Amino acid sequence: QVQLVESGGGLVQAGGSLRLSCAASGHTFSNYHMGWFRQAPGKEREFVAAISKSGGITKYADSVKGRFTISRDNAKNTVYLQMNSLKPEDTAVYYCAANDYFYLVVTPQRYDYWGQGTQVTVSS
Repeated sequence: QVQLVESGGGLVQAGGSLRLSCAASGHTFSNYHMGWFRQAPGKEREFVAAISKSGGITKYADSVKGRFTISRDNAKNTVYLQMNSLKPEDTAVYYCAANDYFYLVVTPQRYDYWGQGTQVTVSS
C-alpha cells in the first residue's frame, strides 16, 4: 500500500505561481510512476502531468504545457508540481497518484493509489 499526502494548495491571483508537493510512504517510491490530476466542481477528473519512475520521462496535458512542471526527488519520496502563470480555469482540487504500470500512462483509471487532494483556487 502506498500512502500519498498532497500539500501546497491555496488561493492565488491569476498570473501567480504555486508549488504542490506530494509525499509518499509505504513502498519504494522509485518503483512508481507518479501523476497529477485535477477535478473542478461538476467536471470529471482530468490528467495534468505525469513523470516516470526515474524522472526521465514526463507528460503534460495540452492545457498546462509550458506553464506547469512536474518533477520528483526519489531520495525524498516526493513529487512536485510547479504551476506558473496560473489562470482561473486552473481552479480545482489537485490529486497526486501512483502506479507501477509497465509504461507511463495518463488515464486516471490506471492509477492505483491516490492522495486526498489539495485545493487550488485562482482568482481573476
